[in-house]
Amino acid sequence: MKEATSTSDQTKTFKYWQTRTLITTIIGYAVFYFVRKNFSFAIPALTAEYGITKTSFGIIMTLVTIVYGLSRFLNGVIADRMNARYHMSIGLFLCAMANFAFGWGDDLSTLFTGQKGGPMFTNTMVLVLGILLILNNVFQGSGYPPIARLLTHWIPPHELATKMSIWNTSHSIGAALVAILAGYIMGTMGTNMSNNPEVIASIAANLKIDPTDTEKMKTVLEYASHYGAWKWCFWIPATIALVGSIGLFISLRDTPSSVGLSELHKTNKKGKGSSAEFRAVLRKAVYRNKWIWILGVANFFVYVVRFAVLDWGPTFMKEAHGMTLSNAGWTVALFEIFGIVGMLAGGWVTDRFFAGRAHRTCLYCMIGVAISMTFFLYLPDSSPSWAMILSLAMCGFFIYGPQALIGVATSNQATNRAAATANGVVGIFGYASGLVSGFGIGFMVDTFNKVDPEKSWDYVFMMMIGMAIVCVFIFALMWKAKAHGYDEEDKVLEN
Repeated sequence: MKEATSTSDQTKTFKYWQTRTLITTIIGYAVFYFVRKNFSFAIPALTAEYGITKTSFGIIMTLVTIVYGLSRFLNGVIADRMNARYHMSIGLFLCAMANFAFGWGDDLSTLFTGQKGGPMFTNTMVLVLGILLILNNVFQGSGYPPIARLLTHWIPPHELATKMSIWNTSHSIGAALVAILAGYIMGTMGTNMSNNPEVIASIAANLKIDPTDTEKMKTVLEYASHYGAWKWCFWIPATIALVGSIGLFISLRDTPSSVGLSELHKTNKKGKGSSAEFRAVLRKAVYRNKWIWILGVANFFVYVVRFAVLDWGPTFMKEAHGMTLSNAGWTVALFEIFGIVGMLAGGWVTDRFFAGRAHRTCLYCMIGVAISMTFFLYLPDSSPSWAMILSLAMCGFFIYGPQALIGVATSNQATNRAAATANGVVGIFGYASGLVSGFGIGFMVDTFNKVDPEKSWDYVFMMMIGMAIVCVFIFALMWKAKAHGYDEEDKVLEN
């Protein structure tokens, strides 16, 4: 009876730590988004106040996205051998520090140039923001990799799709909350400079708006009424992240064995075996695993669509549909809220109907993305706003299924010995998408604005629809793949 009681106590204790780990990492990773996606909401104001072009922002987004992908890979290798508690909390703390510095971007530019305006000041400010964003994204790479390893140690393979989909709601929770917060900040804070003729003239010139155009001058007055609000778009999320880093350090623990519990799998050494053995595991489970590379290519296309909406959504809603930044924030937040539902549905469908084969669910989700994007693009101009918002929200519902499930499939294919490294490899592909979603889209919009300003954003959506269709065929290549690689554990270790 004592043994049975002991086993029961062990099970309860394991469930407690499993739930605590899941909740802590959901909250922790959501906070990472507060100091990562806030920049998107500062873009329109930075353009208005300093005349920074979309191409410049696109180049910055491309660079930082690639840097983030490389950081994810390097942190993945580190995460397979490092205590997740320290890894995540220190990384979030450094992100908070970088965001505090963002708010003084114009002051730093003035310090370096001795000027408060002009081409040299603006170019220097672009450089300052770019460097800070690069540093921020280097630190951001410490968010997901330790979680990818943690969850494979706390959750068995047959439950991973469901529970990891629950965890993946952290992406949408964080992005939705920061969209609402940043939208509120940009729409209510800052200094009212609407009575300053010089400020009005400067904003109109930066936005290339004719001062005699009464309708468009309303936009100029809106920016002037909240002059400098973009600073608080960094400082407030940075404060939240600082508190979050302390919370992670207090609440998070590493593997089950670190709290005196038994591990789920035999292959739980977390890199503690010989270096030669660990390298052999990585070669077999990651670098020579064709499924990992197929998932990586698919991840590229998934992230183009996702980041196109997240990074450019506020600007798109403002320019193409005349929404206020506050309402644009709520629209992007709805995209994320539907994404949460989509992730949960995708995880449940994967475990319930596809026996853990996440790649099959992803195929159907990308078909849904292509259909919802097409519906959004070809909605008549006379359509009610709710129809546009709903169709974009449905895109969020479908795109976040693959966004979550690719990580599930990658972790299961590589096993818990190499889950973080494998997700790092796949992450490089995902964040290489910045070449398209960052510079590519910024350049496209600026270029087509000169030719057909009314349709410039339409071409962006046509491109995303095409990429969603290509992604369907990529997932089809994995149709016959097994649900996980744990059956191959012995072979991996032997070879």
